[in-house]
Amino acid sequence: MVTKYNGKWEAMSTKEYLDKANAVSRALLKLGIQKNDKIAIISSTNRTEWNIMDIGILQTGAQNIPIYPTICAEDYEYVLNHSESIYCFVSDEEVLEKVKKVQANTAVKEVYSFDHIEGCKHYSELFELGKDQSNQPEVEARKNAVKPNDLATIIYTSGTTGRPKGVMLSHWNITSNVLDSSSRVPLTKGETRILSFLPICHVFERVLIYVYQHAGTSIYYAEGIDKIGENAKEIKPNLMSVVPRLLEKVFDKIMLKGEELSGIKKGLFFWAVRLGEKWEPYGANGSWYEFKLKIANKLIFSKWREALGGELGTMVSGSAALQPRLTRIFCAAGMKVMEGYGLTETSPVVTVGMYKDNMFKPGTVGKPIDNVEIKIAEDDEILIKGPNVMLGYYKDPEKTASVMSGDYFHTGDKGMIDQDGFLKITGRKKEMFKTSGGKYVIPPLLENDMKQSLFIEQIMVVGEGEKMPAAIVQPNFEFIRDWIEHKGHAIGTSETEIANSDVVIKRIQKEIDKYNKNFGKWEQIKRFELTPEVWSIEDGHLTPTMKMKRKIIREKYDALYEKIYRP
Repeated sequence: MVTKYNGKWEAMSTKEYLDKANAVSRALLKLGIQKNDKIAIISSTNRTEWNIMDIGILQTGAQNIPIYPTICAEDYEYVLNHSESIYCFVSDEEVLEKVKKVQANTAVKEVYSFDHIEGCKHYSELFELGKDQSNQPEVEARKNAVKPNDLATIIYTSGTTGRPKGVMLSHWNITSNVLDSSSRVPLTKGETRILSFLPICHVFERVLIYVYQHAGTSIYYAEGIDKIGENAKEIKPNLMSVVPRLLEKVFDKIMLKGEELSGIKKGLFFWAVRLGEKWEPYGANGSWYEFKLKIANKLIFSKWREALGGELGTMVSGSAALQPRLTRIFCAAGMKVMEGYGLTETSPVVTVGMYKDNMFKPGTVGKPIDNVEIKIAEDDEILIKGPNVMLGYYKDPEKTASVMSGDYFHTGDKGMIDQDGFLKITGRKKEMFKTSGGKYVIPPLLENDMKQSLFIEQIMVVGEGEKMPAAIVQPNFEFIRDWIEHKGHAIGTSETEIANSDVVIKRIQKEIDKYNKNFGKWEQIKRFELTPEVWSIEDGHLTPTMKMKRKIIREKYDALYEKIYRP
């Protein structure tokens, strides 16, 4: 495992990692930690310390409670209390300040920090406390006493609505998921370099980190989401996991660079992109297409790869639906995107694509992993059965019962299995709505299409119970500023000026009209309003995996909603 400290990558060997985890376990026993005690970890970025603490906690029979760093202090308080955490480990001063605000209202006895912060205990004190190895036999006894179905962790889903739910995952939920999905990830034992930046407190990245450890690969923790390009150039990763929003942003940046070109260079750039849009796996387009693709790769796509270190062969995508167009373009560019599907409640992997053995099809999320069964209910809901299905929601048996039918977990997602056995997600039960005319609208289908526009950063389709569908749109401010300059429009470039500009509104209308053509009359977006700010995790618009919090966005922009429907 490799983390950057003070501008320098510092690697930790497997042996040192295990020694430190054992020292943490010995220290925790000296602090009086009992089986089933809860210990919270809140880290702003992924770092080696997180993993040391994770294993150190789990092998004592206690539970690791990961908390999203970006939620507000009140939500920290709720999770710390609901989980009954008695110790808390934080990464830095910013997180510490939030914890300090609420610590007095919780059962947390002590807070330790990974960074050196005045007035806060440093987590290395545990290595000091655990230096004496005389109680290692007790650690071994605790490890041996952990049963497969014992609780390992409670993961509070950020939730797109309401209070976070505590998902209880057992040691076997997680371990079975690691073993059953490992064969789908193209890793070379001891050789593959990974770049990790998605939040490790989220089950998707956490389980992948276990998969990487199981395969003996090197894991490099990015300094932050804004440093991915820079870090990739330094370490030349072979694989990384992504979320669709991130790929969309990377693609938008590439397209902006393409727009800045001129003459033959610009022509070649967009020729390569159009070629990429037609990409099919396994050479299905024939030798003439593959010949043209070789030229596109040499002239254009090689530069895209260089920007991400030059050796990135695979990206694993999860958490939301990815536009098939982007899958095709990145695959054509030599960076295969393997889409997967899962939920926190399924530990998380249910299906994932894999390029070898014909297990990849753009527009689908792959085939089920070993030992996991999918059933499509009469209303098209996806039901899951397998060793990866959670123990339940912590302290909420009613909620647990509401999502289970026997051994089957109700995902709330709708889907279909095609004739080749690939799962395709068709929507989310709760996100689908009816207009007052009784017509059904599936927002994610419209949103995914509309987000292909360079002018639209985020879009939320609304209209439940109203006479027509409409949308609240966050413009792509960065792109629009360049566009204003390029076109020489006399418009201010602040976010408010852009959102209120008739020129911008007209241009976005053109984009919406273009994508509306792909949908039936009843589901087309008839009106829209632009928001004058960027939707972010910090301001509560998005979950930590960049999914929209629909209820919150709807409340924040109530005035815009009213303007649409009751002008």
